[in-house]
Amino acid sequence: MSAMNAAVPDLSLRLSDLRRHQEAQVRSVESHGDHDTIAQRLRELGFVEDEPVKIVAHGPMGNDPLLVQIGFTRFALRRAEAQRVIVTQR
Repeated sequence: MSAMNAAVPDLSLRLSDLRRHQEAQVRSVESHGDHDTIAQRLRELGFVEDEPVKIVAHGPMGNDPLLVQIGFTRFALRRAEAQRVIVTQR
């Protein structure tokens, strides 16, 4: 098999799985149904393909919520919401 036909490993993971200050890029937001308001809201907040993202801090109890930076804006997300964002390591 030539190098051009070799399988490229999938380096994607969930935003909630990132370590603190680990940089990544948004790949997609996972929708649960046609009218998923949480997925729509995440996209409206800027969680769109190729946006840089990182976890800035974890909450004190059970690591919830997560302080997430998308571009130059910071948001507090519940872990369940962050699990819906698929990212690729940079």
